[in-house]
Amino acid sequence: MTEEILPAANVRLAARAADRDDAIRAAGAILVEAGAVEPAYVDAMLEREQSVSTYMGNLLAIPHGTNEAKDSIRRSALSVIRYDEAIDWGGEEARFVVGIAGIENEHLDILSKIAIIFSDDDEVQRLVDATSAEQLHALLSEVNDS
Repeated sequence: MTEEILPAANVRLAARAADRDDAIRAAGAILVEAGAVEPAYVDAMLEREQSVSTYMGNLLAIPHGTNEAKDSIRRSALSVIRYDEAIDWGGEEARFVVGIAGIENEHLDILSKIAIIFSDDDEVQRLVDATSAEQLHALLSEVNDS
């Protein structure tokens, strides 16, 4: 059996982040803890954000590493942090920071699943209203379906 892209341990609730870079570091740290990426991948996530915003709309940002950082990915994985207080993401408000690491082109399929969930305003409201990390994980569990 392959490992889940989004295990329950990779879903967290947080009160606030100091700033966008702090939120990116936190999302990356979860990927490192999970053994999905090497620590250098977190630096590449910050580097990517300097060149192009990973804000996607509907309170969602999906920081990910640069193409040059592909060698730092051990396996495909996601991390999800929902913040109580919105983070200024280049003038936009983000409450969901989804760190992503994908082997080869797996990240495209993962991004597609995340995009579908976050394109539905009612679904986003359910994610905002989730009272625990476990409930948030359950609402996002379809990203694990292959």
